[in-house]
Amino acid sequence: MDGVHLLNHPVANDKLAELRAESTPPARFRALVRDLALLLGVEATRNLPTQEETTTTPMGTCSTRVLSGRTALIPILRAGLGMVDGLLDLLPQAEVRHLGLERDKKTLKPRSYYEKWAGPPANHGLILDPMLATGGSAIVAVDRVLAWGCPDVSFLALIAAAEGVTQFRQAHPDIPLFLAALDDQLDDQSYILPGLGDAGDRQYGTY
Repeated sequence: MDGVHLLNHPVANDKLAELRAESTPPARFRALVRDLALLLGVEATRNLPTQEETTTTPMGTCSTRVLSGRTALIPILRAGLGMVDGLLDLLPQAEVRHLGLERDKKTLKPRSYYEKWAGPPANHGLILDPMLATGGSAIVAVDRVLAWGCPDVSFLALIAAAEGVTQFRQAHPDIPLFLAALDDQLDDQSYILPGLGDAGDRQYGTY
């Protein structure tokens, strides 16, 4: 599907298998989320702009390329928090903005309950959420980051459902999706099948 980038790497696949397993305890689950987020981040940042600099080595000088512009990591609370440290390992200079979304009891649609956008918008925004199920929260998240003024946005998820990806692409056809896995469908409770269950509960032991 155009605009959808599926991570296909033997190390990532091995970690994803362990992440899905029902027997994986929360501490190990958190470590795997962090590792997979880093691997996904490598792909998602492949086209970040750079600028040329001259670097002095112990043996002389050379021309090098360094990142240009500001990048913001935007985890969707709470499950997205588990992906932040992996991305910060990759981009230690990145800013972290937080976005809280919950389902409105009347409309049953996602709504924002917390946003932290202090300061001017970043040049690049990476929205983080382990699961992309119906696509509703992902769509609202992109809406909010674009409203902040960030001109270049990507969405990173570990596992997505095909239905959610379709909805997302219809709402935001120009926003790239970076996924570790694309699963077949949703159940009647909007959980991804086969998925891995509730990513937030499994990270923090709140079953």
